[in-house]
Amino acid sequence: MSEQTAMNQPTETPMPTATVEMEVPFHDVDMMEVAWHGHYVRYLEIARCKLLDMLDYNYSQMRESGFAWPVIDLRLRYAGPARFGQRIAITARLREWENRLKLDYVIRDAESGKRLTRGYSVQVAVGLEDGEMLLASPRVLADRLMNWQAIQLSEQQSTEMSEALPKVAPEKDANGHTGVSHS
Repeated sequence: MSEQTAMNQPTETPMPTATVEMEVPFHDVDMMEVAWHGHYVRYLEIARCKLLDMLDYNYSQMRESGFAWPVIDLRLRYAGPARFGQRIAITARLREWENRLKLDYVIRDAESGKRLTRGYSVQVAVGLEDGEMLLASPRVLADRLMNWQAIQLSEQQSTEMSEALPKVAPEKDANGHTGVSHS
């Protein structure tokens, strides 16, 4: 299943999507072997960091660019439990970036694909020097996203072009061999 399909999102505009898989560890579960609801936030953070790494704008790069990005809203909807030893897939997808970072999340059973949890987080840029919240995302985020999108489109076009080229069979010699010496 593609990451876009996992998030039930259209695929026309490339937006960063990252999926990580993990096994629910013993230290995250209660006596019923169900992951405590608060640990799901940590699982989302792991996927969010992978997505931000794709943009080369994770927390250390945010700080270096002069901004903090605190979470100001977080919502989760639990559809089923994650259990001790279960392999789960956590998918994060960037949904909005112009005025804030809004990421959508889905946690699924890695084997069956059954949705266990969905949610979103919202972060805003705050200047480190003055502590002021920005009403629009800083240019550095837009630059990183546009760079990522350009790379994705270039790779997509390259793949489409190579798939469109006719497949040419290698030439054979008089003995029916292809360019490899069989002496």
